[in-house]
Amino acid sequence: MEMKKRITLELRNRAPEKVTELVLDNCRSSNGEIEGLNDSFKELEFLSMANVELTSLARLPTLSKLRKLELSDNIISGGLEVLAEKCPNLTYLNLSGNKIKDLSTVEALQNLKNLKSLDLFNCEITNLEDYRESVFELLHQITYLDGFDQEDNEAPDSEEEEDEEGDEDEDEDDDEAGPPGECEEDEDEDDGGSDLGDGEEEEEEVGLSYLMKEEIQDEEDDDDYVEERGDEEEAEGVQGEKRKRDPEDEGEEEDD
Repeated sequence: MEMKKRITLELRNRAPEKVTELVLDNCRSSNGEIEGLNDSFKELEFLSMANVELTSLARLPTLSKLRKLELSDNIISGGLEVLAEKCPNLTYLNLSGNKIKDLSTVEALQNLKNLKSLDLFNCEITNLEDYRESVFELLHQITYLDGFDQEDNEAPDSEEEEDEEGDEDEDEDDDEAGPPGECEEDEDEDDGGSDLGDGEEEEEEVGLSYLMKEEIQDEEDDDDYVEERGDEEEAEGVQGEKRKRDPEDEGEEEDD
């Protein structure tokens, strides 16, 4: 009774429309239902009700998004047809440890079109001759029965399945983002543009230095020209003085 009160209290204290996983193992059901579990859990994807003394699924709420349902170690003997109506998107169903005895009971699961994995461990039906072959023939949609496929390959863990689904989502996101080459080309173009800009700056710097050198050279040439003119003028002055002195020297010689 304490377990039942605690589970019921937890259900009431949580916003049901936000719950995606719910474990109610070892809770005690009353008249085939657990108080607090109702249709308001619209986003529920995983529900575990192991060992809750369920005898029927007739009062199971409608959970349209439910994908995995654990019902092991209960007292369920039939009435599985309600699952197709209440939980149409089930991919995994665990009914191990229940009172399922014959194939006609399992036949009701044919309407669960998305069902991939079914567990019937410790049910009396497993004692039937050609049990596995018969179930696979009856339920064409399932891939795994009691954890193995028809070739006895073991089913992957649920965590591995989630990782694979996550990888597929990432691949889809990458495809939507476009081929990786486009980004690389854009980066190369940006790099090319920056390199071109650097080259233009270098040309500008070289041009300035070249012009400055030319100006300096012109100034030096002008200085050389001025110095040469000065030397020529000095030479002409000396020659003029010499010419003036020569007639004077001649006059002195004549006087003598």
